[in-house]
Amino acid sequence: MKKTFASPDSVSGESRDALIDLIYRLADDDLILGHRNSVWTGLAPILEADIAMSSLAQDEIGQAVAYYRLLHDLGEPDPDTLAFTRSAQDYRCASLTLLDRGDWAFSTVRQYFYDVYKTHRLASLSDGTYAPLAQLARKVRGEQKYHMMHSRMWVSRLGDATDESRERMQRSVDTLYGHALGLFEPTPFEQIIADHGFCTTESGLFETWRDEVHSMLDHAGLTIPGDVTPKHGGRRGQHLPELQLLLDEMQQVYRLEPTAQW
Repeated sequence: MKKTFASPDSVSGESRDALIDLIYRLADDDLILGHRNSVWTGLAPILEADIAMSSLAQDEIGQAVAYYRLLHDLGEPDPDTLAFTRSAQDYRCASLTLLDRGDWAFSTVRQYFYDVYKTHRLASLSDGTYAPLAQLARKVRGEQKYHMMHSRMWVSRLGDATDESRERMQRSVDTLYGHALGLFEPTPFEQIIADHGFCTTESGLFETWRDEVHSMLDHAGLTIPGDVTPKHGGRRGQHLPELQLLLDEMQQVYRLEPTAQW
């Protein structure tokens, strides 16, 4: 049985560094994708989808804040500082999360790829040995199941609707699959994270993600592109230009008056 880490004070050295790296990835993914999803407010194809996407964005940003609070407990800056003052190279989000919104098919496929990843990630974290993170993951899983239901429904509906919808969905799968593989980019901390029981390995997560995604896409009449190169770099702070443009927008008001009380 692996040792349980009950509090921030119980983690030190390389295990602490590994845990911090893991939580940054969780937080940054949710914050950036939440920002991208928020842009659909008022623009989604039907009112129900508009409300759902706004709710998804709110949940993701709220969950990011919760992860940033865990980081603050581990000695990192406070959540506002982490969200609004870091430069692009300091973020650890995967490229899947930061791409421009695209059309509804694009956002639907991206959300589905991410939701499957996040669902399995949260399951592993819930059984993890860092108690504050495991407790948060169990709470977030309650919200995540509705995200998963929403994105699965849209993939099924649009993949098996009209010729145009199927074409748009397939084009989005072809574009986004390599970026989705970047969610599982190996890091120098991966083995430490697994050895200490914080979370399973990226390769282990990928196998469960791949099996579920391939089955769902086949059901929806969509195909997996062949010979896809994973879009790595995001976990090391090497990002596409889109992230800096997003941060310029997201951080604009805060940077005007960082000491303001709202």
